[in-house]
Amino acid sequence: MPRKSTHIDMTAMCDVAFLLLTFFMLATSFKPPEPVVVRTPGSTSTVAIPDGYMLITLDKAGRVFFSVDDVIAKKAIIEQINEEKGLGLNATEINNFVIGGPIGVKFSQMKSLLALSPSQQSDFAKTAPGIPTDTTGNYETNELAFWIATSRYHMPKARFAIKADGEAKYPEINRVIATLGKLKLFKFNFITDPKGIPAGTALFEEHYGNKAK
Repeated sequence: MPRKSTHIDMTAMCDVAFLLLTFFMLATSFKPPEPVVVRTPGSTSTVAIPDGYMLITLDKAGRVFFSVDDVIAKKAIIEQINEEKGLGLNATEINNFVIGGPIGVKFSQMKSLLALSPSQQSDFAKTAPGIPTDTTGNYETNELAFWIATSRYHMPKARFAIKADGEAKYPEINRVIATLGKLKLFKFNFITDPKGIPAGTALFEEHYGNKAK
């Protein structure tokens, strides 16, 4: 019998490929822009920050910024803060918070900030004063405590991460840690730049074991 070449219809595969591409484009959550440049100190820690965290950013000038990575929770958080603090935000301003980056202003400045476009918010963040923070749990003077408490209500299982500049002063970092302590939050992570583990140390032996021999 004469041999015939095999014909494979690739139409279905192309359809599936484009459907998958469309799904990943729509389902991917992009990382929000960084409000300030923070040069984190080096560390040999190998623990990764999990998804679903609240991030407190502290730059070298001592300014504090706050953000969460859950879009659905962000909407609930800003709606509660808008009601309890009487910010008077409209639907557009609430949406700007949801799609925008970290917040680094007082509650009294929130409406002015969120009236700006995301790109204008990034420019404003360069001169933002930071969220008022002290070593107490008073929501009136320590607005960071109010942000944390409200966010924790909507994200009860979220982890906390502190991203502090290596040049930030201890009293400024202590204010953030003390705020977490006042809210009975004693487990959190510091974000650092990874560096090599010194050979001969206990951590080196634990991490590499016989592989280094």
